Amino acid sequence: MDVKAQSSGHNLYLGIGLITLAFFCAAVMSTLSKAATGVPPLTILFLQYSISFLVFVPSAARSGRAALKTEHFALQLFRSLAGSACQLLFFIAVRSIPLLDSVLLSNAAPLFIPIVVYVWFRKTVQPLVWLSLAIGLVGIILIIKPGPQMFQNPASLIALIAGVLSAIALVATNKLTETEPPTRILVYNFGLSTLLLIPISAWSWKPFTARQWMLLLGVGAFYALTQYFIILAYRYASAAELSPFNYTVVIFSGLLGWRFFGNVPDAAAVAGTILICAGGILSIWAGHSEGRGHAFGSGHWQWKWKFPERRNGLSAVGKV
Repeated sequence: MDVKAQSSGHNLYLGIGLITLAFFCAAVMSTLSKAATGVPPLTILFLQYSISFLVFVPSAARSGRAALKTEHFALQLFRSLAGSACQLLFFIAVRSIPLLDSVLLSNAAPLFIPIVVYVWFRKTVQPLVWLSLAIGLVGIILIIKPGPQMFQNPASLIALIAGVLSAIALVATNKLTETEPPTRILVYNFGLSTLLLIPISAWSWKPFTARQWMLLLGVGAFYALTQYFIILAYRYASAAELSPFNYTVVIFSGLLGWRFFGNVPDAAAVAGTILICAGGILSIWAGHSEGRGHAFGSGHWQWKWKFPERRNGLSAVGKV
């Protein structure tokens, strides 16, 4: 998979089609992780990142060693930790609550990004963004249904915390785009996460059935496909144009949850879903550029250089 930034001309409809396909793959990945009963979440997380690392590393190798040298290792590590924690909490939560709820809450990052941006960069939160947060908060309340039962089964809260971590990882990724090319960000994200997870996943490792292995390989493959189709989508349209389509993952997750797990949302869940999506899209539209990205803490793609220029003997690459 080629992860070098390329400008392929503006084609909004193709960009929308590719981003929608990306989030269909994300919904399939989430479905497979929920179906992988009996597999420790840490193992799912390890194979997700390790498979993606193996898929993307050939493109990184072609870029040369100089293209992988970073001056922001601490931020790369912080981004990897936040993203890994987000994914792990999602894999834990999806075991106990409907697929739609877990995907929706863990993808509520746009509602938290304005707060993260304010704390991190001290950028003012506009009144319209506060309105989007209020709309999303009402939706979250309808989904998690606060009460004593919420503490007996805290899976909804866990998924919501995953959404907060996703917001932090997304802002960190977009901070990295100021200096780091896409190959570097992806390789460090997948590589550092894989290395950190080796000793932890080894501790929880156990033999798996053929069905479990197929599901685990599917999680890794569809996660890599999600990243790749997002890369392609941002070659044809901007983050501002494509970010609202992030929430197609909610539609696909609802359909897959109904088809394979018999999850039928009640009226409150449907209303909550609509409000969270509406609040998230409004936050993306009215908020800062740091909020324009996609699911699970990955940043958006911008183009800094023209192609096919070569600088210092290396092919020019853009920002992720």
